[in-house]
Amino acid sequence: MRKIVLSAAMSTALLATTLAVTQSSSSAQSATPATTRTTKTTTTAAQYVVLYDAGVSDALARTSIAAAGGTVLSSNAEVGYALVSSDAADFVEKAGSALGLVGAAKNRSIGEAPADTVADAASVVEKLTASERAQVQADVDLKSLATRKPKDEPLAPLQWDMAAIGATSDGSYATQPGTKKVTVGIIDTGVDGTHPDIAPNFDAADSRNFVTDMPDIDGPCEVANCVDPVDVDDDGHGTHVASTIGAPINGLGMAGVAPKVNLVNIRAGQDSGYFFLQPTLDALTYAGDAGVDVVNMSFYVDPWLYNCQANPADSPAEQQQQRVVVAAVQRAIDYARSKGVLPVSASGNEATDLGAPGVDSTSPDYPVDADGNPTQARDRTIDNATCLNVPAENDGVVTVNSTGPSGRKAYYSNFGTEQSDVSAPGGDAYDTPDQRVSPDGEILAAYPEALALASGDVDENGEPTSPFVVREVTKDGRNAYYQYLQGTSMASPHAAGVAALIVSQYGKPDKAHPGTLTLDPDLTQAILLGTATDTPCPVPAEFTYRRVSATAGESTTTATCAGPADDNGFYGEGIVNAQTAVSAF
Repeated sequence: MRKIVLSAAMSTALLATTLAVTQSSSSAQSATPATTRTTKTTTTAAQYVVLYDAGVSDALARTSIAAAGGTVLSSNAEVGYALVSSDAADFVEKAGSALGLVGAAKNRSIGEAPADTVADAASVVEKLTASERAQVQADVDLKSLATRKPKDEPLAPLQWDMAAIGATSDGSYATQPGTKKVTVGIIDTGVDGTHPDIAPNFDAADSRNFVTDMPDIDGPCEVANCVDPVDVDDDGHGTHVASTIGAPINGLGMAGVAPKVNLVNIRAGQDSGYFFLQPTLDALTYAGDAGVDVVNMSFYVDPWLYNCQANPADSPAEQQQQRVVVAAVQRAIDYARSKGVLPVSASGNEATDLGAPGVDSTSPDYPVDADGNPTQARDRTIDNATCLNVPAENDGVVTVNSTGPSGRKAYYSNFGTEQSDVSAPGGDAYDTPDQRVSPDGEILAAYPEALALASGDVDENGEPTSPFVVREVTKDGRNAYYQYLQGTSMASPHAAGVAALIVSQYGKPDKAHPGTLTLDPDLTQAILLGTATDTPCPVPAEFTYRRVSATAGESTTTATCAGPADDNGFYGEGIVNAQTAVSAF
């Protein structure tokens, strides 16, 4: 789930069909204080993330890696893992039995935007004529003028999501809008730090890019060394997430949940939306070392939708890979949390009860053929006791489900009594009066101008060509674009923003990072969950979703909720509430 997001242009349920690739060169990034890098590289060898046994020294681990036929490219002694290259056919087997090593996992993609399964929004998002564009903009302007309050940002009337959680000019903004002493890390595809409605809160100095662009999946590199600047997002997902969390109150466009917090890009995702295991581990480690208070994570570990300990449908090497992924991500999460970071994650878009996932037919989704189709995917019966959706089901992570404008669980959102901590607005394009796709059901947030132009969502005159894109103009004549998206990726940053407000309101001076605030993640999480609005299961508990498609007609799906009003499978402990959270004491 790089992105646990549904494209606004698609506006349909997304299944996670991720395209994983073996990383062709070691990631070039600002190393964390705990990371040691070597200069040797291997062009023909495969790359692996090797996890150390707990407490094993870096020196001993390196010796064992070398004995197994591997060359260490970089290592993180604090968390206990290394990026290794090897051309030995039996490297995985040897690493799995080597002294001091848990095992090795191929350094593949760790997530991607789930693929659209139904093209029923095509007729909605066809490029608009000039007159239609004018009418869409007029409708936006009319709605803004009709319902906007004096202190609201111009696009506030389009932000049903903020109203739903009390993040408004007469709600939490008036009580606690956040502070620059609190930092939220966006572990994503990057952040457009130059966007006019992000720039005032964007901290370029503390941002990091742990990713090297890969031409085979990302296209031609935009810069000579293939490492994008820290204020670039060529995908758009991270920018949307960042502005939902912390777009400023500046008289332009929209405001985020926490409009005065500090935003840092901790990039772990490729331009194409793929994430690799090693950059993600580096990003979590950096968050802990840099004094970040909250991180938002919207992805699942690829190539397995569920990482199992020993699924009989998998080979020994595949079983080892999944065990390493689970253990390595858990260790990085534990490290970050021990340093004061609260990790927040999206639950996923498969409309699945994570407590009873059934059969997974999508994994492994790598390798792929020339058309990008998985060549080894097969039916795997998923045992809830030994298989995890990572990081959503990792310990120490606040897992967030998605809701639509009516407050219902979004049709695509995963759920589960064991897995759901809270819920938050993430959009539901079918949660409309006629159950037809509409941008009104989705989440509006910032959209990089370069990407809008490249995608054809904006014409040569700067005018939007889609009803899912909104344009604002700054006082100095710059364009600021916003796009509608839906997904649990959009829900998670609402919860992360509320968590940032909690640290802003109740945090204490951070001795390790002077001039900033900190709060024990256990307390931040307790307040976040404890102040969420209890939301009972629907009656009947088996809820029916009706969707009307212009191309496929009417369809229905069901999902069954279980549990009491204060803790159930659809909503967890409730829908997050910014105003209640900052008024708890």
